[in-house]
Amino acid sequence: MDWVAYQQMKALLSERTRARLTYDRGTLEITIPSELHEFYARLIERFIVILVVELGLKIKTLGSTTLDREDLERGAEPDNGYYIQNQPQVAGRPINLETDPPPDLVVEVDINHTDIDKNALYAAMGVPEFWRFNGKVWHIYQLENGEYVERDRSPTFPIISKDEIYQFLATSQQDEVEAELNLRSRLRQQS
Repeated sequence: MDWVAYQQMKALLSERTRARLTYDRGTLEITIPSELHEFYARLIERFIVILVVELGLKIKTLGSTTLDREDLERGAEPDNGYYIQNQPQVAGRPINLETDPPPDLVVEVDINHTDIDKNALYAAMGVPEFWRFNGKVWHIYQLENGEYVERDRSPTFPIISKDEIYQFLATSQQDEVEAELNLRSRLRQQS
């Protein structure tokens, strides 16, 4: 499938369904998020917003905005994309990936197997940090020399360990409010 056909399919599906599209140099993948997928995606979004607020950072949230790069013949609709370090450069206006930097952080919840190499896709787009969660294992990747290197801590939020992320997700399974209060309390104790 060429780029034009991908754009036509995207326009057609965006009006009729909540399908997510990923395009990588001729290959189109269409997924429909499950309830479990959406649960984790919303929790991770909440987690990031709590961190940003408690740490006094700025943010521009893209949600699952389509990130298209025609020059690379790649496009994706991540679960969440964020400008944090580069927020001042893009605040108050639409993003243009031909002239603006890519999001500082992209998050994908990948409950179902994907055939497209998302690491290679986002690395090609120059996304500095990529989080991927498959429902069990959390991966934090940092872009170095055009490739992702897995890290134990987020370069954007080094105050939080992977164990604390898992704890937030586990507590949220039973009580999302308690998980949020616990995280806020822990962050305030460290400030």
